[in-house]
Amino acid sequence: MTSGIIQYVVVRGDLHKDLNWPVGALIAQACHAVTAVTHLFHEDEITQQYLKDLDNMHKVVLEATDEKSLINLKDKLVENGIKHKLWIEQPENIPTCLVAKPYLKEEVQKYFKKLKLFKT
Repeated sequence: MTSGIIQYVVVRGDLHKDLNWPVGALIAQACHAVTAVTHLFHEDEITQQYLKDLDNMHKVVLEATDEKSLINLKDKLVENGIKHKLWIEQPENIPTCLVAKPYLKEEVQKYFKKLKLFKT
């Protein structure tokens, strides 16, 4: 059981609201980032536990208001040793999404608690 293990996905809301990216494009960005972080941290013990119970994975999709807020979050995670992947869409070189590897909720919730759930 993956009880207590969570994965945070943070998508830039301004890409949809201000820059008119289609929702499907944002979902693709999140999928890219989740796939990348799963690959990068596949051998991690908590990631392995998370993947053993595929039907009970817990993800929370949150919204960063803009590029600056996404980069600020990345910097905070780096500073605190929280493993993640910042997805940068190419060839445009636009940071679009950040995904933390799966963690025990109590270890990482504080870094994400000020963000709102993503909605269109």
